[in-house]
Formats: sequence, C-alpha cells, structure tokens
Amino acid sequence: MHNTLNRIGYLATASRFKRISEHLQQDGDKIYQQKNIRFKASWFSVYYVLAKAEISLTVLEISQQIDFTHITVKNVLSELSREKLVVIKENPKDKRSKLVALSTKGRNLLSQLEPIWLSFSKALQELFQRGNPDMLNILNRLDYEIKNKPIHKRIDVIENDKVSILDYKPSHKGKFTNLTKPWLLEVLGGQLEVDDQHTLGNPEDAYLTTGGFIFFAKYKDQIAGCVALKRLDENSFEFAKLFVDPNFRKLGIATKLIERCISRCMENEAKELWLQTTMSMPQAHQLYYKLGFQDQSAPKQMEVLARTEKIMSLSF
Repeated sequence: MHNTLNRIGYLATASRFKRISEHLQQDGDKIYQQKNIRFKASWFSVYYVLAKAEISLTVLEISQQIDFTHITVKNVLSELSREKLVVIKENPKDKRSKLVALSTKGRNLLSQLEPIWLSFSKALQELFQRGNPDMLNILNRLDYEIKNKPIHKRIDVIENDKVSILDYKPSHKGKFTNLTKPWLLEVLGGQLEVDDQHTLGNPEDAYLTTGGFIFFAKYKDQIAGCVALKRLDENSFEFAKLFVDPNFRKLGIATKLIERCISRCMENEAKELWLQTTMSMPQAHQLYYKLGFQDQSAPKQMEVLARTEKIMSLSF
C-alpha cells in the first residue's frame, strides 16, 4: 500500500496525511502508556484549549479555537468526560449549548502531561526538519490555502491552468486594438474619447514609453484578453482597457490580468494601483472589491475620463 500511494502522487495526498497523522497518534498513545498515564493523543487539542482557558468554554468556542468540526469536539469531550477529566454543565445564558471546563482531576493531570509534550515537540521538530527545514510554515501555508480556496473550488476552475499572461510584444499591437476598440465603441455608443483614440492607435507610445506595461491573456493558443498598466508617477499606476473576449468569459481571465498588474506594481515598488470605471459594470466592481480595491477620489496625477463614474485604488 505504501508503494501504491507513492506511485499515485498528488492524488494520494489526503491518504498520506491521514496515514502520517495515524502514525503520530499511535506513537503518542504509546508514550502515554509507557508513562502509565490514561490519556490519548487525539484528546490533545481539546484538552489543551481547556487547560489554557481561564473560564468555561462552549463546544463552539473550543471548535473555533482549534478549527475542528463541532462533532469532532463533542466526541473528544465525551471521551474526556468518561475519564472524569472535564466537567460539562448547562449554559445559563443559552439552553442549547453546554459549558465545559477541566475537572480537578483534569487540571492535576496537566503537570504530568507538560513534560511529555515538551519532549514530543522536540522529537517532532527533528522529524519534520528531515522533510524540510521550513515544514511548519509549509503546513501553515497549506492550511491557509485550503481554508481560503478549498480543493473543490480549485477543481471547478481547473481550466485556469490553460491561461497564461504574456507581456506585450510588437506583434500584439493589432490584437490590443482589435480586442478593445469594438468593446469601447459599444460602451460609448459609437464615439471614442480623445484619450481612447490615442491609446488604441498608439499603445506603445501611450503606455510603454512612459514606464507602463501591456499584458495579454492567452488561452490555449488564442489571445483572449488584455489590460494596460499606465504609469501615473514614480509610485503609482493605473490599469485600463481591461477586456476579456466574451468567448472566454468565466475562466478567471480578468482576475489573472489584474493580479499580473498588481504583481508588476509590487515588483516596481509602487505604492498604489488605481482604476476608473462606470456604474454599468457591477460585476467588475465586485471583482475589484474582492481583490482589495476601495472607492477613492481621483488623485491629482490621474487624467479622469468623461465617462468615469467611479474611481478605486489598491494600496501596497
């Protein structure tokens, strides 16, 4: 089975984490048995929270502190209660919940457990550093990523892997105009503003020669979207002409283009990234807010377009 899981690779990640967890818990139980202490490794997190609490806690408060499910915490408390290590009482403020605290027996046990935990911690540190010196931070990052974007959501947008973001090349000049001009003409009722006429016809002069950038999104072998990153001054940029071909919507392309703008700003040690938009684009506004942009007044270095109804910025 061990070799089978190794061959499966990433697909067996959850199984291998489970196997490692089981081995660690089994070893922990053996240590307690050798010390003649009636305690289980699976109780540690719940017991530790109660041991460090100055007041009684509800099941919900315990589960929130260690990010365990409600049912997992209840099951551990049932086992601790059978060993008379905790006291569970009615919550006078909420009849639907219980208040939990360590019993006298449970508190007396703490002095025996803490030296074992110290030794176990040192052994775990030595073990994990064999895997990677940064293993603890790796686990923290994995935990954070799984919470913020679960695997099922990553699978839903797996097509994003086929999207790449490219820097502007001279051969892209026509593509920039072809992508953005029809869209702008539709938005503006067939009449481009003076700024649009200049930027669409001369993207290199309008953005690149002044210290800005132009990015294209490529899906498989087709250019599917673009965005311009205009330099406003030494410390700020503005992104404009963000457009995604309707045939390639809902692939996260707009997000990827904006994220490239953000990363390029940070690479250039910029302090702010600005944008101008209209009130007719509520879905775009939701995306901007999600990425951290906030409503602001126009800075003095920004040339506000006649159609602009909303200005937002992101600070670094």
